[in-house]
Amino acid sequence: MPIYFDNAATTMVCREAADAAYNIMTENYGNPSSTHTMGRNARKALESAREQLARALGAEPAEVFFTSCGTESDNWAILSGAELMKRRGNHVISSTVEHSAVLKALDALEAQGWEVTRLSPEKDGSISAQSVLDALRPDTVLISLMMVNNETGGITDISAISKAVRRAGSGALIHCDAVQGFMKLPFKASTLGADMISVSGHKIHAPKGIGALYIKGGEKAIKLKPLIVGGSQESARRAGTEALPQIAAFGAAAELAKAKLDESQEHMKMLKARAIERLCSENEGLLVLSGDAPHILSISLPGYKSEVLMNFLEKRDIFVSKSSACRKGKRSYVLEALGLSPDVIDGALRIGFSRYNTLEELDALCNGISDAKASLKTVLGHK
Repeated sequence: MPIYFDNAATTMVCREAADAAYNIMTENYGNPSSTHTMGRNARKALESAREQLARALGAEPAEVFFTSCGTESDNWAILSGAELMKRRGNHVISSTVEHSAVLKALDALEAQGWEVTRLSPEKDGSISAQSVLDALRPDTVLISLMMVNNETGGITDISAISKAVRRAGSGALIHCDAVQGFMKLPFKASTLGADMISVSGHKIHAPKGIGALYIKGGEKAIKLKPLIVGGSQESARRAGTEALPQIAAFGAAAELAKAKLDESQEHMKMLKARAIERLCSENEGLLVLSGDAPHILSISLPGYKSEVLMNFLEKRDIFVSKSSACRKGKRSYVLEALGLSPDVIDGALRIGFSRYNTLEELDALCNGISDAKASLKTVLGHK
């Protein structure tokens, strides 16, 4: 069996989610928009999954809208959020270490004449509330920041930022990319302070191809325009026949993750702490680049190449990554933004934990990294 430590890139689909998807594909396969019995049963399944996800998010079901992935959710929040606010100003605040889905959406806004301030990160990849306040202007209408950096695990305190922004008298919309934070850190949409929150299924043991966007409702509801137009699905906010197998799986995975959140968090913290202890004590010169998120550990062996280390581990059926999977082998712009030297960046590995990883697997990983360092020393000429 493979030993999989790339859980920040994607996760194994849990049995509960797979069963939920299989049931929809083989039994309850009607179109949720159809008015006959099978359509109505499918609609019930759709709304049940929405309720499951809403409970996990700490939101109302009417505030949860299903999308195809976290990237679509980010694009929708940023592009439509800016469109909604354009009469009040044209300034956006984000950072240099956001996911590509956010960075490319910001590029699109700049091409339309928007002004974007990209904040520099703290040493762990997080963004401080003070840096946001320092960048805040009267014409700032949108702030987009991730909760957990997908490469370093640095945690940005979205709640503190939202409170500081509101105390400063700003009415800017706040978008949080919580793809790496959802079901890894405890938070509630109702109290986080963000107007829009992006989440993704395949990071929490649901299938790929499903995400969601929380859009604040109630008295101060955000009237976000659709990014995809057509039919009246998702309360006329997101057109297209709902991907019900993935949605049902997302709901089941979210319900299970919420029930196991405390237990999972402690388990991943334990794995991460043990990994740091072993790797640092057994590998002279190894650097820990990581933030405080329980599921992401970023390390570096300066003088060694990430690709070579990964290939060494892969021959033992151990799988890690060098940076975000969306980078497809390119050098990490996140680690560059942290001001790290090229040899540190080129020797970086990202280890992603899940609640399913075991101590035996972790020991195999640590043994593999130590063996790689010893075996590859002469090959790379590192002393």
